[in-house]
Amino acid sequence: MTDDTDVGTELAAADIDEVDEVEASSAATAGSLAEDEVIDYITDRPVKLRGNEEVRQRIARALFLEYGISVDDMERDFPIPVSIDGRRRSTKRADIAVFAPGREHTLGNLQRVVVCKPEPKSGRAVTKIRTHEQAQKDLEALQDLLGQDQTPQAQYGMWTNGLDFFFLYRESTRFGVSFEPRADWPIAIDSVSGTFGTAVRLRRGEAAMLKTVFRRCHNYVHGNEGLPKDAAFWQFLYVIFAKVHDERESRRLGVPRRFYALPQEPFTNDGRQAIHDRILALFADVKRRYETFTERDEITLSPRALAFIVGELSSYDLGGTDIDVKGIAYQELVGDNLRGDRGQYFTPRGAVELMVEILDPQEGDIVFDPACGTGGFLRATLRHLLKKWQDEEGTAGLPDTEEQLETHQERLAAYVADHLYGADFDPFLVRATRMSIMLLTGVTGNVFHMDSLAFPKGHLLGVDEARRRLPLDKPVVDILMTNPPFGTDIKIEDGEILDQYRSGVAQPWSRNRETGMVEATPGGRVSAMSPEQLFIQRAVEWVRPGGKVGIVLPNGILSNPGPSDEGIRRWILDNCWILASVELPVETFVVEAEVNILTSLLFLKKKTERERLAADLGHQVDYPVFMAVAEKVGFDRRGNPVYKRRPDGEVITEATEEVENVRRNGVETIRRIVRRRKAVDNDLPEIAKAYRRFRERHPEPGAPR
Repeated sequence: MTDDTDVGTELAAADIDEVDEVEASSAATAGSLAEDEVIDYITDRPVKLRGNEEVRQRIARALFLEYGISVDDMERDFPIPVSIDGRRRSTKRADIAVFAPGREHTLGNLQRVVVCKPEPKSGRAVTKIRTHEQAQKDLEALQDLLGQDQTPQAQYGMWTNGLDFFFLYRESTRFGVSFEPRADWPIAIDSVSGTFGTAVRLRRGEAAMLKTVFRRCHNYVHGNEGLPKDAAFWQFLYVIFAKVHDERESRRLGVPRRFYALPQEPFTNDGRQAIHDRILALFADVKRRYETFTERDEITLSPRALAFIVGELSSYDLGGTDIDVKGIAYQELVGDNLRGDRGQYFTPRGAVELMVEILDPQEGDIVFDPACGTGGFLRATLRHLLKKWQDEEGTAGLPDTEEQLETHQERLAAYVADHLYGADFDPFLVRATRMSIMLLTGVTGNVFHMDSLAFPKGHLLGVDEARRRLPLDKPVVDILMTNPPFGTDIKIEDGEILDQYRSGVAQPWSRNRETGMVEATPGGRVSAMSPEQLFIQRAVEWVRPGGKVGIVLPNGILSNPGPSDEGIRRWILDNCWILASVELPVETFVVEAEVNILTSLLFLKKKTERERLAADLGHQVDYPVFMAVAEKVGFDRRGNPVYKRRPDGEVITEATEEVENVRRNGVETIRRIVRRRKAVDNDLPEIAKAYRRFRERHPEPGAPR
């Protein structure tokens, strides 16, 4: 899978010597599973993955990670005698039963019940979100389980099919049992200080559940309000921004939160109107506070729709949720709603993480993406720095405490203000990236609306701002990461732009008949270039000598035999040290970007002027280059997960530890749970490890940083 190459005079023709084969993780030998099995989250034993099992596993995980409920206090398929008018009728089973913390699993200790149904088959149409009234027949089964005399402590119920979520609160009076709709239920008593049923603390999001919540909110607006998908997306982002601002002000200034929904408010006209009025007043403050917004930005949602979204989001602590989780949830919505039509292929998460791991940005580095799209490389840089800090603090793998959260947010915000930059020619993507960074750090950062290939010229509104805040006339960038737009159908033909590159890649190239070498044709002019070709030169020009570039490129630039592509490779070798090349399988972009294209990640280090002169004089020595071919990226062409398997075909499982901070009697403690899961067959994390081993044996060429 990985090789190192001695670079002489031609990148494409270099000799390749085999090095370490990437090894499978030793943790993957923990066990194996049949094709239709999964490790049950509650019992840690294999169960058949059929019917409602996938939904049940997702909910059990969320109960632990989001609501702080120990798996020791859960039981699957718990029998509950069901009777009507005091007469026994039958025994039904709760798909998940939750008991009083540390107590026996008896009817008298039952506190919550969950009914799980199979997830509806997905289609292209957005699923319309149902109301409690529309789901009343489905909720009858939940009411039967929740309303029995033998379960006096059972107060909360959940019904879900993975897309629809309905919560009920049982109210017992001398007149009998009634059920009130709720937008959510509270976190567990042993994870908060306070009485059961009082949600005194917001909860941190878990990736799968937060993605579901974001999608439910977007689908509600799209399906129930009649808005197009993109309009629904922006309306939802306005509300998200109000939520993040409200949390930030509450933390910083200690003011009461305004983004909330009282238990009954989402279900009455007066309550919905009260929520609507609070959020509109809050968003008015947001527009005054952040220059991202103008007076034209308005929340136009009905009180019913706004109450639904606030009910879904109000119990979440987005500021305290891991930035990786927020990034996953955000990116899924952005990718579905803001796909471009000018060759913008949104970079899949695995490729982004590999590039960041190899380039390894430090806290003092200026990082820039001149074609940032939805901001994937910028978000990954922030995650990378946060994990470095947690490693240094000895808290890797643990959620931040409240104190760490505040410290890390301040450090990330400071880094964003002075070191993290992005640009794109699509104004909607620029805005979406600013909001994404705000969601992660509390500040909007430096993302410019400009055409990076035309800079410092160009008519777009962000050009002047970029000139002031990032002086690109001098190479100041330490690390540049980008996935430029590809395609011969979007060629750059503007002579004013091409003139900036005529001494570099924008030259006609031909092969010298005597030497066989590719040379620039004197006096020749090219009339058009593909944007990714120009972005190579732009990236190298903007990093300082010794700075690094990571760029996604179609494989043709690195392998086509024609003079044009060979000439670009010649220019790269003249101006850069080649650090690494990683070829990606076609599945990488097929699933997440809907593009059938073979690509590679190319990693460069800009030569100093002295190093360039030495090479011109023939004094440059050969050096090893890391090369790898990724064969698996964890999913197939349809997006289905691909798992590691034993020779007999059984799926390999691996041990994984999940940890969270819980509060008992006002004291923070750490709770750990070790589970087994299917081992995803993904070469990219292993390639990152192989690159680190390679660099331990072979220091980077060129002058040290």
